[in-house]
Amino acid sequence: MATFFEGESHTFSEYLLVPGYSSHENIPANVSLETPLVRFRKGEEPSIKLNIPMVSAIMQAVSGPKLAVALAQQGGISFIYGSQTPEQEAAMVEEVKSYKAGFVASDSTLTPDMSLEDVLELKERTGHSTMPVTDDGTAHGHLVGIVTSRDYRLSRDDRAKKVSEFMTPADKLVTAPEGTSLHDCNDIIWEHKLNALPIVDKDGRLTSIVFRKDYDSHKSNPDELLDEHKRYMVGAGINTRDYAERVPKLIDAGVDVLCIDSSEGFSEWQKLTIDWIREHYGDSVKVGAGNVVDAEGFRYLADCGADFVKVGIGGGSICITREQKGIGRGQASALIDVCAERDRYFRETGIYVPVCSDGGIVYDYHMTLALAMGADFLMLGRYFARFDESPTRRLNVNGSYVKEYWGEGSARARNWQRYDLGGKKGMSFVEGVDSYVPYAGPLKEGVDGSLTKVRSTMCNCGALDLAELRDKAKITLVSATSLVEGGAHDVILKDSNADTNYRG
Repeated sequence: MATFFEGESHTFSEYLLVPGYSSHENIPANVSLETPLVRFRKGEEPSIKLNIPMVSAIMQAVSGPKLAVALAQQGGISFIYGSQTPEQEAAMVEEVKSYKAGFVASDSTLTPDMSLEDVLELKERTGHSTMPVTDDGTAHGHLVGIVTSRDYRLSRDDRAKKVSEFMTPADKLVTAPEGTSLHDCNDIIWEHKLNALPIVDKDGRLTSIVFRKDYDSHKSNPDELLDEHKRYMVGAGINTRDYAERVPKLIDAGVDVLCIDSSEGFSEWQKLTIDWIREHYGDSVKVGAGNVVDAEGFRYLADCGADFVKVGIGGGSICITREQKGIGRGQASALIDVCAERDRYFRETGIYVPVCSDGGIVYDYHMTLALAMGADFLMLGRYFARFDESPTRRLNVNGSYVKEYWGEGSARARNWQRYDLGGKKGMSFVEGVDSYVPYAGPLKEGVDGSLTKVRSTMCNCGALDLAELRDKAKITLVSATSLVEGGAHDVILKDSNADTNYRG
């Protein structure tokens, strides 16, 4: 006879935080969101800590190099998706590790023969108004000019007009030679009142562009997550099949941490993967594992040597595992159960294994709830897919801007390697969907807004760091009626489109 699980299956929306005493010191500016990423022993410091408790999901529609850099600038870390060849994934890791803060490789490059219509289409798709022009249209071709919004007039110009007719040609541009420091680039930008400064090599090839706004952004990111060589930190997803080929390439590329990407992690396949990494690299290579939804699953992976454990099955917005297979658990209940086991494990062994809550975040306040319930950090997919920096297209659908978003278990991703089924190469059904999410602009603005709410709520609970939040938080179940009461009700809203909270 089947075993009936005695635990609950609640979601984040079924809970609220009850305010606690807050002193005059409980102001958002005093709140620290620093949190451990990997396991550590009692009395020691973790080898990797995050400055904000946010990591991006191991997904094609989320974690590319551009988003990895943007998130590291805010203090979090991205896990580059593994549903590509080992060589392609390693190249993305290397791109992040070799990124020079403030120096941007263009992803909106024109040729002289393109038309104004092409420029407008590219601007619509990427949101970029400044675009370099190279002889071959690549990001590192010979620079022949640049186009900015000042170079054309949308209302008057013929849309068939060639770029060569309205661009600012290279001989009239202020440029800087390759190797110029970011500080010197900024001096040039201010001296010549520029918004963008192309960097060219000795042969006249474009290497990157320094934007005034990016330099200012670099100076205003005190929480940047950097390694010992002052490079941005980045993670990568691996699977339980080709790790012997993939892991060495990722390590050679400079990856800081790995994570096994699997639909369900309470499996010997994960142990075999971790064992191989420990045999060949010892504890120097950090690797997270998962996903699990109960105490038994957590303890198994902790005993296997996982550096962190991911919690959550079926809670993602594009995940249909529960309706396809009837497997999973409410994210809040799973997280509470696992975090209690993590604390027991720490008391028994003296080893702290961080817990990552993966899935189920719909509103900003769910982030604070997950952290109060014990999560050390959050893995987010839909949340990050909405931003400029995600690798998907921005589209105009029915008058609203959206970005594409699909699950790793969808037919589009075809990421069957994340299903540990003894070597099967394919699946006869999908566990994810293909969708859109509302476009939300730059990552920095979105993350700043969300974490302002997290810090403010922590102050209401009397907490100045995440450990104190877990200790002091008072959490209550809510009824369906109180959920209605908690939002705007019994009034006619003046602006029905007002964005009062994150809801991807």
